[in-house]
Amino acid sequence: MNYTDIEWCDMTLNPVTGCFHGCPYCYARKQVRRFEGRYEEIFGGNGTGSPFKIHELETPEKRITKKGKFMKAPYPYGFDPTFHIYRLEQPQSIKKTKNIFIGDMADLFGDWVPDEWINKVFKACKEAPQHRYIFLTKNYSRYNELRKKGILPLDTNMYFGVSVTNEKQLKQACLFWDNIDFLSIEPLTEYIGVEEWFIDGNLKSVWKWVIVGAETGNGKGKVIPEFDWVDDIVYYSKKWKIPLFMKNSLAEVWGKTLIQEYPWEGGNSHYGNG
Repeated sequence: MNYTDIEWCDMTLNPVTGCFHGCPYCYARKQVRRFEGRYEEIFGGNGTGSPFKIHELETPEKRITKKGKFMKAPYPYGFDPTFHIYRLEQPQSIKKTKNIFIGDMADLFGDWVPDEWINKVFKACKEAPQHRYIFLTKNYSRYNELRKKGILPLDTNMYFGVSVTNEKQLKQACLFWDNIDFLSIEPLTEYIGVEEWFIDGNLKSVWKWVIVGAETGNGKGKVIPEFDWVDDIVYYSKKWKIPLFMKNSLAEVWGKTLIQEYPWEGGNSHYGNG
């Protein structure tokens, strides 16, 4: 577990690393390229991963640096999905309540991730109930599949979110909102007409939390959100009483004090929207 600069959580935990989505703005892939590889053999040396390789580790691996030093290998198989089983007990070692983001270096709910891995992660979270656990995925339908199998927990300290960047993705996510707690719009890459996607047919809010942020870094083709794009999200979040968290990356665009709210501060119940 690590303390993090991600504003809406205290710590991150990555029992699974690696991903096959191939998002062009992915910071995780860039990070892996700095620390991939292991001493015994280098896998996925270009950090691209392969849909035919997933790996499990009972104990940590070591890598050797260019200077010949031995160090921990956090990503021994590059960006190939890897289950770091030895990390599952880490939440138990921290007694004070933390907001823990599970999987900032992976998509835990990608189609390539076995149900068994996910179930073990949930079990580890249940064994340290003093924390809040925050999950995100781009694979919206996996939540539905896991709930039908009886795997997706109903624990009130677990928050299941979806990550979208545009209105098309948001529309698709809304097909599965019965099993989704919150929405992360990051990076915001276009104007989104959010009103119809923030409420259901009974005029009740469908999200218990909305996070919004801009693309970071200096990548080619980086999209800088416009004020009106953000203002609409703020307006309709307030209208439907949805807690809103604006990431620091919006400070220059917003030009005012950032709104940074949490769903647990309002006492909302799990799967209980509106």
